[in-house]
Amino acid sequence: MGDQQRGHRRPLSDSDVSPESVHQPRHKVFRADGYSSRDRDRSEASSSHGSSRSHAPSRSYEASASHASSTSHAAAPSRGSHDPVGASSSRPTVPGGPKSDRRRVDRYEIVNSRPADVVTKQGSDGNRIKLLSNYYRLNTKPQWRIVHYHVDFSPEIEVLRVRCGVLSEHARSLGTGYLFDGSQLFTTKKFDEDVTVLQVTSKQGVNHTITIKYVGYISTAEPRFLQVLNLILRRSMKGLNLEQVGRNLFDPHARISLMNYSIELWPGYETSVRQHEKDILVRTEITHKVMRKETVYDILCRTTSNPAQHQNEFRLNVLGLIVLTDYNNKTYRINDVDFAQNPRATFSCKGKDVTFVDYYLMKYNIRIKDHKQPLLISKNRDKAQSSNASEIVILIPELCRVTGLTDSMRSDYTLMRAMANHTRMNPERRIERLKTFNRRLHSTAESMKVLTDWNMKLGEQLVEVQGRVLSPQKIVFYNERLSAGDTANWTRQFRNQRMLTTPRDGLDRWAVIAPKKMSSDLRTLLSNLNRAASGMGFRISGPREVLIYDDRTSSYIQAPDDCMTGDPKLVLCLVPNDNAERYSSIKKRGCVDRAVPTQVVTRKCNKNGLSIATKIAIQMNCKLGYTPWMIELPLSGLMTIGFDIAKCSRDRTKAYGALVASMDLQRNSTFFSTVAECSSYDVLANNLWPMILKALRQYQREHQQLPTRIVFYRDGVSSGSLKQLFEYEVKDVVEKLEIEYKKVSSTPPMLAYIVVTKSANTRFFLDNRNNPQPGTIVDDVVTLPERYDFYLVSQTVLQGTVSPTNYNVLYSNIGLSPDKIQKLTYKMCHLYYNWTATTRVPAVCQYAKKLATLVGTYLHAIPQNALEKKFYYL
Repeated sequence: MGDQQRGHRRPLSDSDVSPESVHQPRHKVFRADGYSSRDRDRSEASSSHGSSRSHAPSRSYEASASHASSTSHAAAPSRGSHDPVGASSSRPTVPGGPKSDRRRVDRYEIVNSRPADVVTKQGSDGNRIKLLSNYYRLNTKPQWRIVHYHVDFSPEIEVLRVRCGVLSEHARSLGTGYLFDGSQLFTTKKFDEDVTVLQVTSKQGVNHTITIKYVGYISTAEPRFLQVLNLILRRSMKGLNLEQVGRNLFDPHARISLMNYSIELWPGYETSVRQHEKDILVRTEITHKVMRKETVYDILCRTTSNPAQHQNEFRLNVLGLIVLTDYNNKTYRINDVDFAQNPRATFSCKGKDVTFVDYYLMKYNIRIKDHKQPLLISKNRDKAQSSNASEIVILIPELCRVTGLTDSMRSDYTLMRAMANHTRMNPERRIERLKTFNRRLHSTAESMKVLTDWNMKLGEQLVEVQGRVLSPQKIVFYNERLSAGDTANWTRQFRNQRMLTTPRDGLDRWAVIAPKKMSSDLRTLLSNLNRAASGMGFRISGPREVLIYDDRTSSYIQAPDDCMTGDPKLVLCLVPNDNAERYSSIKKRGCVDRAVPTQVVTRKCNKNGLSIATKIAIQMNCKLGYTPWMIELPLSGLMTIGFDIAKCSRDRTKAYGALVASMDLQRNSTFFSTVAECSSYDVLANNLWPMILKALRQYQREHQQLPTRIVFYRDGVSSGSLKQLFEYEVKDVVEKLEIEYKKVSSTPPMLAYIVVTKSANTRFFLDNRNNPQPGTIVDDVVTLPERYDFYLVSQTVLQGTVSPTNYNVLYSNIGLSPDKIQKLTYKMCHLYYNWTATTRVPAVCQYAKKLATLVGTYLHAIPQNALEKKFYYL
């Protein structure tokens, strides 16, 4: 297919990384710290029957287990006298502690974004159906609540592990289950008095007075409530002998080895506990971790074959990679390589200078073999942003196992198919895995004891929800309206339909560029294109042919200059294969240097004959500014906007935000697009309003008035950024819209601001263990009470389990009922012209993602304004 969407490695978000961190305003301190996942979870929370070994420095305030004997391992490596670098453990803490991890709190932050005037968010249209979900109820006793206390010791105890040990002497008085972080105590037991005083004598014979002061009950609307629940669940899963990698738990004993590719798949679970509409529910999703058997050192050895360029080549291959260190099961992103230092560099550890070689031998009994290998640098940029300090981790290449897939692996069809056999589970298989997890938890005594101690019980049945299936939508062609059908796919019907709009004179001025050796392939392609286009009412004249001598990138760059004398409307480049550098150069020449849409087609597209030629013809028609179909939409004066962000592949500090807005959804379904550069660290899009303003100006030019209704679909928002988005971005857009409309003496528009989340990890299944059909809505039971949200299954999947998309209405004065907002959202999923079926998100979001990815991955510059009304990015 022409201009196919090219996969690129999805960077793991910084919240997925749990690095050993360093604060370095001036002096960089390395606190090397490693511990098993079992120890990590024990350090998160203490329980009356738990044990733990805390490897954190004594001044950290993580909670440890009550009967723990903890050993402090604080080290401070430095990379030489002038440039010390280091890391300390960065772990989740019990909420309310003196030094709680701010990033962790953000994960559980509850943002009450439900508009005050929304009486109900449940719709009623559609056929009602019963669905199963990937949720289990977490049952508690009536009036079950978590009690919060503050604990003081007299005389004062500085060491955290000693505090926990002293308090554990009164474990029976505290309740069967409790969490303690050194000063804050959480339990289900309410003492008779608001102040309880306990006496205890330590092993050293020191008498201590423990004063426990009642603070209050934790509301279900508090982030700490969610954090405590998730810590309890994580402790209960400890008995399953899973390993924590990043944020999730995986089972290395059930690893799946793909021997031919040196890859392992670790199956695991991604769990989350939250208060939903009526019950506390546990969401459980089956996940897999791709573990490559090669290390970063293996990559280093491959690149040393070219001594002149090996440093640059090594950097090119490893920067941005996510690696796993087996000695502590932590993941890190590689941000830099220091070739000036090696494992023999020293750092200060407990007042002594120690080399990395000696440190890893003493701490982990690991012998570093190559003492000349460079050092890897990982930076936790999110924390550095919040504290204005550089936080750095030093890693050894031979101890870092590479995770994830490379682009070449993703393009390997046999590898991807082999992986899909294990990871792409149909609903029946997924349900069985979910039930196996539940049975495994219930049959593990250690796991059940944790829940019992907290007066909790995990339900044994998947939660049932009621869904509604919307009617199939009508697809509007030039002279006919056809139903999209139950599968929401109109590919077969489309081949005999004339496209909605095409150029009056057809494609009369255009050029093709191809190597001379591919002239026969060019003849075949042009023949197929004419046959496919004529059936859709799109007339294509003979192009100007530019035959180049070879298929080098430089030849393709020079050729467009020869074509420009005829002022072509489009340039098609026939290439022998996929080549990122060549593709990028062609796109830059057409979109940045010139304002001419380009169509890149590979030779293998001819193998599929008319089917691929049909899709190429549709893309070419769109790139000229015309549309193949539209939908029935009764709302007039409506503008829908999609916005998304993609990071720059060259410079990870940069990102590009793309905005795509509909200009007319009633006559010819036209769209406007614009791009702006932004910082990849910014939660809020600072250039968002100028982009919206450009779309409003274009709408005004076309309709002689501003839109009366605006539906803004905001993609690219993490759950931890929702509060900032709600409090600042939404407010800013609303205020500026009012100012802009007042300038033209117009009433401010009715606005709906909707956050689109594709990675919600919620799944739905029919009773017969099949996927729900497109148009399925769920707006109760598993939705959140503090939000105006709903789930929509908008597409058909032929393999695996369909993933619903979550829509969270942050702001709405648009005057549309829940039914109408849900129906409008589903309609908008029918307008992505790269696919003759529905998409997972509204078309404006899909376009914005496509455009942002094109600019961030291939162009690295803002395209020409003359292309803003054309789908040049398809």
